[in-house]
Amino acid sequence: MSIHLYKGDLPAGLDLGREVAIDTETMGLNPARDRLCLVQMSAGDGVSHLVQIPKAAPGRLHEAPRLKALLEDPNVLKIFHFARFDVAALKAYLGVRVSPVYCTKIASKMTRSYTDRHGLKDLCKELLDVELSKQQQTSDWGSPDLTEDQLRYAASDVLHLHKLKAKLDALLAREGRTALAAACFEFLPSRGELDLLGWDEPDIFAH
Repeated sequence: MSIHLYKGDLPAGLDLGREVAIDTETMGLNPARDRLCLVQMSAGDGVSHLVQIPKAAPGRLHEAPRLKALLEDPNVLKIFHFARFDVAALKAYLGVRVSPVYCTKIASKMTRSYTDRHGLKDLCKELLDVELSKQQQTSDWGSPDLTEDQLRYAASDVLHLHKLKAKLDALLAREGRTALAAACFEFLPSRGELDLLGWDEPDIFAH
């Protein structure tokens, strides 16, 4: 595994291809409150590119023009695990509407209905026979100096998403749910915006 850490934005000239695995680290689990600290990306080649997001002034968005261009590029598919949270955090702190999107968690729920275990660690173990460590999941991502353990943890969360997508695509096709999954993925940016507006609980789709 190779890790590249950048401050504030992606470097000029970096091409991650047409399918990019993406994850985020924040100060907590409320995207309307807990600031974005790190954005991780991989082209599926065993290399992770991490962008550390500095704390912005109150009421201001962080300016990262190259990262924003990638997130909004209609020709680049962004692969997430639990995209609902990530697209909301990226909208709240970078001001971007991330699209198009693929979510391995949703794909898992639509194909692996024989289990309630749809976490990234569970998917990697069952579908790829890969063990992920979650030891740094609750560490302080707002620190200006991230530890080597934090960097390795963050990097590992995007290294396997391309392979998971391939496995899940096959399952979606087998079960005849590819088109339905695509419709769910297309709605995710709007779902994130609803969460930021306070319609996460109660859910606007609830009774």
